Amino acid sequence: MITTKINIKPHLAEYLRGKYYNPEKECVCLPDKLDLYHTIWDLLVKRPADHPIDTGNLELGLPTRRIGKDPVYYNYLGERSIKIIEKRIELLFYAELRQTLDENKQQFSIDYQDTVFEFINKYCIESITPDALLKDFYRWRENIRKRRKRRAYRK
Repeated sequence: MITTKINIKPHLAEYLRGKYYNPEKECVCLPDKLDLYHTIWDLLVKRPADHPIDTGNLELGLPTRRIGKDPVYYNYLGERSIKIIEKRIELLFYAELRQTLDENKQQFSIDYQDTVFEFINKYCIESITPDALLKDFYRWRENIRKRRKRRAYRK
């Protein structure tokens, strides 16, 4: 298996390691049903001669398919590609967090704070605080579920 390292936000790297880490291959291996897998596949290019070493905080196992790009030659992700991948991972992260928060509150009446602690422990995330995740959720909820202004009552 061919791997490459990319540098993304620490909490996103921890999230992917917690969710998709493969201990046998010692890297993050994404399932082929994910959109992120196909995004990485599309963004792979031939390695330039002046970029021999990969550095980063996340080691990804590159997708291998029968037809198409051979990861032996197409194993480089540029800065633009890494930004695109980071945005996709961030979307996955916050979508799962927000869905978990909503489900636990509506169906099981579990507090938001307890759900965030559970989420952080589930994926071994240490680089972001629970308060930051809660504040992000509250901001998102306020933007999505705008409250209607009540009419002014005059006496």
